[in-house]
Amino acid sequence: MLMKEILDQGRISLSFEFFPPKTPTGWERLFENIADLSPLAPSSVSVTYGAGGTTRSQTHELVLRIHKETGITVVPHQTCVAATRGDVTAILSEYEQIGIENVLALRGDPPQDDPDWTPPQDGFHHAIDLVKFIRERFPRFSIGVAGFPEGHPEMPNRLLEIDYLKQKVDAGADYIVTQLFFDNRDFYDFCERCRLAGITVPIIAGIMPLRTRQGMLRMAELAAGARFPAALLKRVAEAEHDEEVECIGTEWAIEQVKDLVAHQVSGIHFYTLNSATATCEIFSRLGLC
Repeated sequence: MLMKEILDQGRISLSFEFFPPKTPTGWERLFENIADLSPLAPSSVSVTYGAGGTTRSQTHELVLRIHKETGITVVPHQTCVAATRGDVTAILSEYEQIGIENVLALRGDPPQDDPDWTPPQDGFHHAIDLVKFIRERFPRFSIGVAGFPEGHPEMPNRLLEIDYLKQKVDAGADYIVTQLFFDNRDFYDFCERCRLAGITVPIIAGIMPLRTRQGMLRMAELAAGARFPAALLKRVAEAEHDEEVECIGTEWAIEQVKDLVAHQVSGIHFYTLNSATATCEIFSRLGLC
């Protein structure tokens, strides 16, 4: 089903994100978790690319397997990095042939070992270039793009940031999925600024339950590093071990989701880290399943 049709149904879309595992054991564990999450009847699931396009073949394999084995609407990520127009055409043509007609169009992270990275010849410099190409070559596809409630890491000018997002929507994006955030006020402010700029497409809120202290540090070090509210930092600092941190993270996410549901957001996208535990707990506690 097309994402734009799912979002037009008038109820909150609930979706999950997975990434391609690196080992056979990881694949087995992932599909055990997908089996646990399937009864929650997600509106869709998405599958990521690695930095620099490093997991392209694994992403493709995972997309096809989820589509064939679960029947859940799948939204593959497609990045500009390391992709030519020919690459994108080949990948999306195969998806289209088997009934996958959704894609999340992203610039993507450059290779970590190549700070001077430039797009390949016949490639894409920015996500808007990719959006335009997909909309022209694959007009039936429903296209999503990324939004940054706490600000885009490479765009300190918050006014231009929204202008550039508006350009992606005008180029053919049907909806926006945000990066993770821990303070809902950042999300609501972002949505209001989008509306002031004339962006009217649905905006899906990205939620990632905190699991470990090390995970919190990794989130902070990412290019789009998360902002942690003082109240959350205080509770984590008082925790004695990571099991307690995971409970704190799940409780925090539950309160976020409860508030987002009360505000009737268009959708909530759960960054699962390939684990079903926290997401199942959130659904159970809030009666979402």
